[in-house]
Amino acid sequence: MHKRHISFFLGVFLFFAMVAAAGAAVEFIAAPPLTEVVKDAVGDVRSDPGGVRLPLITWGGDIATIYANGNTTNTAKGSIFDREGLQLQLFRSDDFKKQVQAYVKGETPYLRGTLGMISMAAELLSRDPRTKPVIIYQHTWSNGGDCLVVKPGLNTAADLKGKTIAMQAYGPHVDYLATLLRDSGLKMSDVKIKWVKDLTGTTNSPSEAFYDATIDAAMMIIPDGLMLTSGATVGTGAEGSVKGAKIILSTKSANRVIADVYAVRSDYFAANTASVKKLVHGLLLGEQALRQLFKNRKAQMAEYQPMIVSTAKILLDSEAATGDAEALYGDCEYVGFRGNVKFFTDHNWPRNFARLSEEIQSAYVVAGLLSRKTAMSHAEWQYQQLSTGLQGIEAADIPRFNVDEVTKVVAQKQAMGTLSEGELFSFEVFFQPNQNTFAADTYADAFKKVVELASTYGGAVITVEGHSDPLGYLRKQKENAGDLILRRMQQAAKNLSLTRAIAVRDAIMDFSETSGVNLDQSQFTVVGQGITQPKTGMCGALPCAPKTKEDWLSNMRVVFRIIQIEAEESAFRTLN
Repeated sequence: MHKRHISFFLGVFLFFAMVAAAGAAVEFIAAPPLTEVVKDAVGDVRSDPGGVRLPLITWGGDIATIYANGNTTNTAKGSIFDREGLQLQLFRSDDFKKQVQAYVKGETPYLRGTLGMISMAAELLSRDPRTKPVIIYQHTWSNGGDCLVVKPGLNTAADLKGKTIAMQAYGPHVDYLATLLRDSGLKMSDVKIKWVKDLTGTTNSPSEAFYDATIDAAMMIIPDGLMLTSGATVGTGAEGSVKGAKIILSTKSANRVIADVYAVRSDYFAANTASVKKLVHGLLLGEQALRQLFKNRKAQMAEYQPMIVSTAKILLDSEAATGDAEALYGDCEYVGFRGNVKFFTDHNWPRNFARLSEEIQSAYVVAGLLSRKTAMSHAEWQYQQLSTGLQGIEAADIPRFNVDEVTKVVAQKQAMGTLSEGELFSFEVFFQPNQNTFAADTYADAFKKVVELASTYGGAVITVEGHSDPLGYLRKQKENAGDLILRRMQQAAKNLSLTRAIAVRDAIMDFSETSGVNLDQSQFTVVGQGITQPKTGMCGALPCAPKTKEDWLSNMRVVFRIIQIEAEESAFRTLN
C-alpha cells in the first residue's frame, strides 16, 4: 500500500469529511440489475474522423494505454498506437453505467472495467448479438489498490456476517466482496449492502458512507482506506480518520481477485478483427515499454516526466498529481503477454477467465444483480501472432516472497503467540498416529482448497502448522520424570510436528504440479508447534489431557493459516 497516495487525496478527502461533519448525509441508492437501468436502444458503432473512442478508468493499468497513445488523448504521430496504424480518442469514464450506455448506443465499441463490472452488464449486453461483449485483453491485477475497511469489533472476514457494508453501485469491488465472503464460508445474502453512486472524491462515496452510524464496513480504493485508518494503522479519529477503523484486507494480499480488462462489441469485433488485434498488440508493447521506463526513470527522465505529467492530467485532472499517478502504477500488477496467455488459456489455473466469470456471476445472481448467468466469451487469440516485438515472454516465474524474511516474521509471531493475527482464513486436516505421509487421494479436497486459496491470495503467506498430541508427555510428567526427559520429549514432539508440516507442504506442491497448477513455494512457511497448542486446550501451564479417543486424535493435526504480512515489506520481493 502506498502512503504517497495521501498527498493528492488529502485535501479532497478532508473537504468532504468536513462537509459530512457539518451534516451532509450520504445518499444511499438502489442498485437494480443493469437490465432494469439501461434502456437505450442499440445503435451501430459510429465512425468518427478523430478516431475510435477508447474508454479509460482512473487506474494504474491505463497508464500504459496513455503512453502507447503518445501521452495524449488523441493518438500522437510516432506513438506505439500510431505505428500499429490506429487512430484513437481516449476518454475517461469512471461511471460504468454511463460507459455501458455509450457502448450500447454505439458511441464506442469498447468497454473498460474489471471482469466483475463487465460481468454485471453481461446479461443486458447479451440480449442483442451486436453488443455481446468479447473480452480481448487483461491489463492488470489489483495489487494493493483496493481494500476493505471495518469499524471496531470486526477482525476477520467471517465477522462480516449480518453486517452492513457500503460499496459503489456497479463498481469494481462487488466481486472482491463476493470472493472474500465465499472464502469465509459466507454468501452475498449473509450481509446487507448499501450502495452509493461514486467510487471516491464526493459525499456519495464508500469512504464518506463509512462515517454513517449504520455502516459497519466499506469497500474502497486504498487512498481513502489510508485516510480512514490513519495510514493503514488504526484510525485515531483525527484528520478525517474514524477512531478504531482498520483495513482487514487489501488486494496486496488478495492479489488475484480483481482483474482489469478490455471488452469489445461482437459486431465490431467481427468486422474489425485486425484492428482490434492491433490494439491488443499495442497495449502489450505499451505495457512492456512503460515497465522499462519506470524501472529506468532516473536515466530516462526526459521521457519519463512528460509521461507521468500527462497521466496525472488525464487520470487525476491535475498535472501536479504526479506522485499519485506513480502510486496508481504501484497499486496494480501488469500481467503482460504471459499473464494474458495464462488468464485466457490455462484451463487448470484456478484464477483463469472461465473460472472467474463463473464465480463472479454465481455470486451476482445471489446478490440480485443478475437474474441468470450468461456465458462470457473471449477473443481466443493465437498468442504467438501477438508476440512480435515482445521480450522475456518465456521467462520463468520469480518467487514473490523473500523466504528468509518471511521465516523471521513467522518465527517472531510464533514466539509471541500472535501467529493468528492478520489471519484471513484457516482450516485443519487430521492424521493418524505414526503417520508421516499424506496421500493426495486421501487429502484431495483439503489440498485443492489450499491450491485455490494460494492462487487467489498470492500476496498472503500460508503457514503449514504441525501439531502433536501431548498424551505421552503428560504421562511422563505424571510419573515425575526429570526436567531433562520432559524437555527432550517437548523437543521431539516439536521436531515431529515440523516434519509432518514439511511432508504436508511437499505433498501439496506435488498435488498442484500434478494438477497443472504452478504454486509459488516461497509463499508457504512450515511451523512445528509440537504440544504447545493442543486442540484439547491448556490446563494452566500444561496441555489438557485428552479424555476420549476423539480428543486424542483431534490433537494430531495440521493447521493451514492464510495470513497477511503486508506491513513486513522486507518479506516481499520487488516486482518491477
